[in-house]
Amino acid sequence: MPMWQIFAPEGAYDTADKEAFSNAITDVYADLAGLPRFYVVVVFEERPPGTIWVGGEPADNFVRVVIDHIARQLDTPELRDLTMEMMEATLEPFAKDRGFDWEIHIDETPLDLWRTQGLVPPPPESDEEKRWARDNAASPWQGEDAGMLTDQLA
Repeated sequence: MPMWQIFAPEGAYDTADKEAFSNAITDVYADLAGLPRFYVVVVFEERPPGTIWVGGEPADNFVRVVIDHIARQLDTPELRDLTMEMMEATLEPFAKDRGFDWEIHIDETPLDLWRTQGLVPPPPESDEEKRWARDNAASPWQGEDAGMLTDQLA
């Protein structure tokens, strides 16, 4: 699952903006990486004036994006660079084009430290993960146990 936390000035995004932004983010993961859409979580953290500071100065025109990747790992410098370019392109109409200053970073959590609906997710790109993507929902799957997943990750 990727989870985006978007820290932005209060009122920076209305409900339609949040929907468009969330869909743009989800499309990247679903269309390009094949992830189930329900893996993608976007949380908007609206900050009132005087609550974001950069370099010891108030930054009321600043958007900070924190991304946590779990479902996929960025194993090579080339893949990390490509991913950052895609994330910046996704963010551009919602930050740069609106005159905000912004910053973005990605953390990666090990796959074996993740559950969804209490289930161990299927291995990446497996038939079961593709089924989850088609169904857009988590469900029990054959071989679903932490030991199998850990063995496949080794």
